[in-house]
Amino acid sequence: MKKNLLISAMLLISAVLMAQKPVITFKETDHNFGKIHEEDGRVSYIFEFKNEGMEPLVLSNVRASCGCTTPKWTREPVEAGQTGQITVTYNPNGRPGNFQKTVTITSNAEPATTKITIRGEVIPKQVKPTIRYNIKMGDLSLMSNNIEF
Repeated sequence: MKKNLLISAMLLISAVLMAQKPVITFKETDHNFGKIHEEDGRVSYIFEFKNEGMEPLVLSNVRASCGCTTPKWTREPVEAGQTGQITVTYNPNGRPGNFQKTVTITSNAEPATTKITIRGEVIPKQVKPTIRYNIKMGDLSLMSNNIEF
């Protein structure tokens, strides 16, 4: 009987302690840009989150899965019940085709690590013939001024 009471008391104390920790919740954890054009340049999306816990939420690190993705985030502590933002920017330059990138968020929340994802498809820019054939010889345009026999 005493053993059951002790276990129940320990569970209650641990539940109370867990409830006091910050809890990070996102409106959404995945964003699809759809089709984007390479020549239009960088695209960004703002992920909003809320601290559902009782203590201030501190984001200690926000890291992208590759150098083509840049996160910017709320640096100051987010008080209980308040919101913050993580802006994720993707650079499509030289990256035609489908993409899926993750951003890993490390904080003092429960759980300590959370991931958000961006995805889409980069439509490559059209290569103009004048760029490919940029050597002029009268009315003729050539790729190279070397002639091989």
